[in-house]
Amino acid sequence: MTAEFSTPALELSGLTKSFGRPAVDQLNLQVRRGELYALLGPNGAGKTTTLRMVAGLLAPDAGTIRVLGRDLAADPENAKRPLAYLPDDPMLYGKLKPTEYLEFVAGLWGIPAAQAEPRARELLDWLDLSQHAHELTEGFSRGMKQKLALAGALIHQPELIILDEPLTGLDAAAARQVKDLLLDHVRRGGTVILTTHILDVAERLAERIGIIQHGKLIAEGTLDELRSRTSTGQGTLEDVFLQLTEHAV
Repeated sequence: MTAEFSTPALELSGLTKSFGRPAVDQLNLQVRRGELYALLGPNGAGKTTTLRMVAGLLAPDAGTIRVLGRDLAADPENAKRPLAYLPDDPMLYGKLKPTEYLEFVAGLWGIPAAQAEPRARELLDWLDLSQHAHELTEGFSRGMKQKLALAGALIHQPELIILDEPLTGLDAAAARQVKDLLLDHVRRGGTVILTTHILDVAERLAERIGIIQHGKLIAEGTLDELRSRTSTGQGTLEDVFLQLTEHAV
């Protein structure tokens, strides 16, 4: 393995953020390149706060964030360039058509129109939105908006994709399209970090799973490794998650 590829896709060291009380508490976390990593936790555990700090939307109170080896605080422009972040309630511009929205986002990344146009068509085809390419997004369903926001996140071909509850509001067919796209990204050498309350999805997709509670990482590993930390040593991810979070301090 080359030194470059051995550099983690994401490395958090002592990451801390408080809103009157600690939301993220000296969190240490490493996500390898080329893996799909699920970050799980109860409501209020600090998942979204963590992702918002990684995306540069919140400043940490302490600690460091490195994206593909680049320090986010010291070199924010280069640290963010290979990153895509999709929140659980993405903002679109209702008076734009999907093609216009994707051209706009591509322009923000400095992508020439000659490159952006075929990439946009490819993404719209992939996500089954081509037939709606010339409709205003204000009339889209939640699932269609979620898929378009994902296309916007992918327009600059990021190495690291971070998604907060990406399957919320999607029907089975749309959820399958999104999951297939994320798995394809990983197969091509990219990295995906996602949060989800749909534990079956994390069980099927994730290579490694981190569980946080009260802003701290309480368990991490493959599903089998997490099972080994429970009293029975077996069970679904839901069983394992409930046991580990129930007994965490």
